[in-house]
Amino acid sequence: MQIGVPKETWPGELRVALVPQNAKKLVNLGFEVIVESGAGTNAGFTDADFEDAGASITADHGGLVSGADLIFKVRKPDAEDVSRLKSGAISISFLDPFNEKDLVESMAQQGVVGISMEMIPRSTRAQKMDALSSQANLAGYVTIIRAASQCPKILPMMMTPAGTIAPARVFVIGAGVAGLQAIATAKRLGARVEAFDTRPVVAEQVQSLGAKFVEIDLGEMGQTEQGYAQELTPEQLELQREGQKAVIAQSDIVVTTAQLFGRPAPVIVGRDMVEGMQPGSVVVDMAVETGGNVEGSVLDETVEIDGVKVIGQGNLPSDVAKNASEMYSNNLFNLVDEFWDAESKTLNLDPEDEIVEACVITRGGHVVNETIKNIYSGA
Repeated sequence: MQIGVPKETWPGELRVALVPQNAKKLVNLGFEVIVESGAGTNAGFTDADFEDAGASITADHGGLVSGADLIFKVRKPDAEDVSRLKSGAISISFLDPFNEKDLVESMAQQGVVGISMEMIPRSTRAQKMDALSSQANLAGYVTIIRAASQCPKILPMMMTPAGTIAPARVFVIGAGVAGLQAIATAKRLGARVEAFDTRPVVAEQVQSLGAKFVEIDLGEMGQTEQGYAQELTPEQLELQREGQKAVIAQSDIVVTTAQLFGRPAPVIVGRDMVEGMQPGSVVVDMAVETGGNVEGSVLDETVEIDGVKVIGQGNLPSDVAKNASEMYSNNLFNLVDEFWDAESKTLNLDPEDEIVEACVITRGGHVVNETIKNIYSGA
């Protein structure tokens, strides 16, 4: 069975879907691994590294895509590559199926088995395959490093002969995977950290990292079976905004991480809150790629609002492309390893399996994922 790893072409994407360490493991399982020349260069992996791991290198992008039984990608394939895939080929990538109806349907028409890494369930068994979490973890780290580099204050307290410098105040909104890593990183750098999440159940996790959990009474709240925050009512959103306002005003750095799976991110920081911060303060909107949590944030730009820098950088894991590639590659290897049948040399993607049912979007000429199918049909 042949695995093809094409070079990523998405603007600004520096990650690679497979790293040499996992290429070697796949070769040992019996796969033939072919990597496009230069695919790993931006993440710090040379063609020679892949060859040493037992993979082959090719400069023929089209031939690689059309000949592969499995395609490993970070970003979704473009329309041209979909048309090259052979019927029955398995394409594994972030696919954004909620927003890519035409692309997904073209994959179905091509006879491709399309696996979306966003749709891996958040279960104990699937944890080792959960690419959303692995990449969000790194994004949380990058967020604080970015904010610290833009902030005119240092993060730790410092006692010097010239006087004592108070620690910077960091407020993290959302304590999911990215938020918890942002909290941990800010604490390691010596900041005074506060955090808020609509799910009271995460307060203990926030406190275990040394941060203060901000209490805002929003009424009845909870989380989905997948561990995501439930969508707030307009009244609850307003309560959240008002409760955060005073904390935001005294913060040097604010990080927003609130996202709703498959839906646009809620706006939880209004322009008035940004304007209420001290000049030189920094806001990082981690949800900018899905619409943004901060009024006035712009994707891939840093804008200034009344002297406050609002950072809207997308694709944060690419800032640490080497580690992000290693973690994503581990996720893909674990997915393949879970379903690899060594005897028949095939992937046994049993449609009754809970992981397969969740992440396989197209199969046998149809969109088969029930959630996505219902969205496309308007149900």
